[in-house]
Amino acid sequence: MILNISGIEIEINKKDIKHLHLYVKPPDGRVSVSAPLSMPDEAIERFVRIKLSWIKKQRDKYELQPRQSKREYVSGESFYVMGKQYYLQVNYGKKYTLVLSGNKAILTARKESTPIQREHFVREWYRELLKIEISKYLPKWEEKTGIKCTDWQTKYMTTRWGTCNRTQGKIWFNLMLAKKTPECLEYVILHELLHFEEKNHTERFISLMDKYMPMWREIKNSLNGQILDFL
Repeated sequence: MILNISGIEIEINKKDIKHLHLYVKPPDGRVSVSAPLSMPDEAIERFVRIKLSWIKKQRDKYELQPRQSKREYVSGESFYVMGKQYYLQVNYGKKYTLVLSGNKAILTARKESTPIQREHFVREWYRELLKIEISKYLPKWEEKTGIKCTDWQTKYMTTRWGTCNRTQGKIWFNLMLAKKTPECLEYVILHELLHFEEKNHTERFISLMDKYMPMWREIKNSLNGQILDFL
């Protein structure tokens, strides 16, 4: 169900839970509410209207966050890799390559290539990098928690850093985590693994996060505060 209040779309999901949970999610301020199955729609709407001022403040934070300009993949653009800022240098050649050297990200592309073609290559470059990082950190957190995932993939997402399917034991990681600091990736890995143990953001889920990563709140704020992609 979708509510539209003061021009803001709010996604309503009814679940087998006891309390209402309101979320304003990065990176673009998508709003959702998890509500008990038995709660009338009118009661949910009243709750959202009471919280409307808070919702707007949270959405404003995302609106004001630094955001990369639209990518043209030309020399001089900022280029982020695992939390570090580089400056793009575009050279021309027969094969696509991307090499980090000092503070430069040297992209070799065909002279006649379009921004879309360059973006496709760069995204796949990010994908391979992220796969290496996940393969490094996922076993660490599986060992610490005793929780295993059966499979994982990367994909480009605009509203979530990660998501999981508890039945299949599978995790999807946002491709743009390749731009963020390693501790942010570790936070998302732990967060999704713990959802296999605890479906919702219950007190038990929070206590597990506290147990395994006491600084997770600071890391979460860092992740959501880092420069966002052009949307």
